[in-house]
Order: sequence, then structure tokens, then C-alpha cells
Amino acid sequence: MQLVLKGSRLIDGTGRQPIADATLVIEDKVVTAVGGPEVPYAADAEVLELPGCTILPGFIDAHVHLTMPPVGDSFKVITSESDAMTALRAATHAQETLANGVTTVRDMGGKNYVDLALRDAIAGGMVPGPRMLASGRAVVMTGGHGWPTAREADGPDEVRKAVREQLKAGADVIKLMATGGVMTPGVEPGSPQLTYEELKAGVAEANKAGRRTASHAQGTTGIKNAVLAGITSIEHGIFLSDEVIELMLEHGTYLVPTLVAPYWIVKKGRAAGIPDYAVKKSEDVIEAHLASFRKALAAGVKIAFGTDAGTPFNEHGANTFELELLVENGMTPLQALEAGTRVSAELLGIEDKVGTLEAGKLADVVVVAGDPLADIKAVRNVQVVVKEGRIVKAKN
Repeated sequence: MQLVLKGSRLIDGTGRQPIADATLVIEDKVVTAVGGPEVPYAADAEVLELPGCTILPGFIDAHVHLTMPPVGDSFKVITSESDAMTALRAATHAQETLANGVTTVRDMGGKNYVDLALRDAIAGGMVPGPRMLASGRAVVMTGGHGWPTAREADGPDEVRKAVREQLKAGADVIKLMATGGVMTPGVEPGSPQLTYEELKAGVAEANKAGRRTASHAQGTTGIKNAVLAGITSIEHGIFLSDEVIELMLEHGTYLVPTLVAPYWIVKKGRAAGIPDYAVKKSEDVIEAHLASFRKALAAGVKIAFGTDAGTPFNEHGANTFELELLVENGMTPLQALEAGTRVSAELLGIEDKVGTLEAGKLADVVVVAGDPLADIKAVRNVQVVVKEGRIVKAKN
């Protein structure tokens, strides 16, 4: 049976102009037709009339942590609770994320492979949630950023083994820590951690298995090491120099800026229970982070949508606030929407399946009230979510 969505406009994610008085036809999990009011559909189709609404591809968040609760000290919670409790919490986070119109996520580090189990449970229909690509344990140097839930490794050979362990566990993507970060005490965002040689070894192992890579990389030296090592995406990219930006353009490296992560740490602050060291580091880097994003955008670096959801007060199910920050800091609304759909799909290597609304692709769809091209805040007003042709959320 066909499902038909009829809205005031449709933005297909390809860069084309929006379609007015749009009709989207879905059958057997895939989009079969996209166009205006003239598009035909079956007489017995289920038709949703959505006046005043915009039809969009389902959003793709390329950086989440579904196992982490968005509280003041996320690491403290997940390192002190059982894996069973973490799994139950993560399943709830997955449902909240899907209800926000995010139909695909790339999970950038879980706990004891709970993320891989959740991915499989969602794929098997056991629990509702977005399609997941998961990284398992991030690979870090001994004592490096995120070490409590990561796989520590020193030297190229140990990094190779650590990556092979993640591949054996079933990881879709490999995450490597190139620098320090905000949420780990005793490390600095700007300091390099895994060396170029270690990163190169990790990337090579991932590539041999056909997997893409991502690097938590905030300081300039660490970012440069990761780009030269062949990393697929730089996560955060707080201190981007002109040289590094040129290297990213040369290598085709993506940037996933996660502007929302430090935003909430600084906004909520110590009074909300966020550790003092995390607040201080965020306050120290937030302006450089925004400036680096603007420089990368102006230079033409490929920018994908990611939130770091699960960091303090960075809530699962509020993912699209990142799109608002992207626009606030220089993107056009259309650029932000494409970052959250097509560009993220390309980063994840799934652009043949999702990311745009085109005939033959999986029917992952979000419908929002209003026009996000006129006011990006319209992305908050999710009315309908469709994943693989099935309605998973619909407001009355």
C-alpha cells in the first residue's frame, strides 16, 4: 500500500529549489515519486495532508553518544552504573532521537559495546530508534581523552591491534583520539595525543576492512596529524589554522563541528553540576571554535551535521538545535539542512540509500510545521517522522 505525504513545500536535499504544493509517494520502504500536485498515486493510498508544512529527508546526526546521559557529569554516570542500566538508558535516548526527526546516527563511542548491541536491536526491530552506525570503543593513548570507556593503545602496532578488536566486535566506523578534550580531567583540548604514525596505522587498518574513520581532534597539531593520516572526518575542529583548512580541502576531509556541545556547557555552567575543569576548558575554547567553523565554511570545507549528544545538557531529541547554531554562525538555512541530510549521508558512505528524497531511495522523511528556509527554528516543530516507509511519529 502506498503512503502519500502532501505538504506546502518539499526540500529534497539535492540542492534543487523547493517544490511547492509537494507530493511524496512511498511504497515498500522506498520513495517512488517526488513532485508537485500532479504526481499520481493509488486510489487506496494512505494520504497525509500537511498544509503549512515542509517535507524533508530524515536528519542524519553524524556524532552522538546514545549511551551517555546529558547530565552534568556524563562520564561519572556511565562509569558507575551497570551495562544493563546503560543499555536501557541508551534505548530511551534512541527513541527520543528518532522522534526529533533524526532517522540515522553515527554513534561515536559507547561503553563496553552497548552501542553495537543497540544498533543490532534497532535493526532487528526489537526497539525503536534511528538507523545506527556505531564505533564501539574509541582508540586512545594511555590516559588519553575518554579513556574510561575507550581502548587504550600506545605505538602503531598496539593501535593496529586495538582497531582490529573494534572491527572484530563489529564496528561500522573507527574513532581515533588525536587530541585532548573538554570532558576528561587532566588533558587539554589543544594537546596532541595519538601521533601521526599511530593515527596512520589505525586508518590503514580501518581502510583495509572497508571502514571509514573519525578523529576527535581539537588542537591544531592533532588535527593536522589526523588529516595527513587520511582520516575521513575531523570531529569538533576547535583550532583550525589556515594550513590545516587547506589540507582538509586537499584531502577531502569532512568537518563535524558539534557547536552545540560547548554551547550548553558554557550556558549551564558549574551551577548545573558540570565539573569545573570542563566549564573552564569550554569557556577557553568556545570563541576559537566558532571562529574555526566560520573559516572552514568560508573556505569550502565539507561540513556535516553532528551534535555530540550526550555531553552535558546536550539532549537526545534536541539534535536539530545544532542546525540553528550553524545558521547563526554563517550557514544559510539551505546549507544547514543539506549538512544535516545529504552531506552527512556522504560522510557516512550511505548516500546511495538516504540523505535525499529521490525515487529509489529509502523513505526516511521528517515533516516540520512552517518553512525552515524562512526560519530555521521551524525544524523544532516536528509533525511526522517516517523511517523506511513506516510512520514512527505523527501528531494529531
